[in-house]
Amino acid sequence: MKILKDYYYSKEHEWAKAEGNLVRVGITDYAQETLGDIVYVELPEPGSEFQAGDVFGVVESVKAASDLYTPVSGKIVDVNEELSDNPEKINEDPYGSWMIIIEMYDSNELEKLLSPDEYRQHCEEEG
Repeated sequence: MKILKDYYYSKEHEWAKAEGNLVRVGITDYAQETLGDIVYVELPEPGSEFQAGDVFGVVESVKAASDLYTPVSGKIVDVNEELSDNPEKINEDPYGSWMIIIEMYDSNELEKLLSPDEYRQHCEEEG
């Protein structure tokens, strides 16, 4: 299980990489391993607004469908359209295969997410 430094993590297994007031979001290595082969991703339209914890999309695998949750509140400024045609890229490179970029409203929300060490402990407790 790969967990990267300089990232934030949610208990729902999304990662968040802050880049100024923008946050790049995807699912973790643990999540893609648990889901298995990903066959479909549904993502929101740019311009959509979400509160932290809202469902922003769905990822489906051969095993299950799983909701995707926004780690921070904000407006979607970009969506990784490549994943619509190639959802398997998430399995191949979960940290390189971002799903959305959010312009966050409140950077303090990042502090409510898990650090890499906290996320590793969360996964161990869950598994």
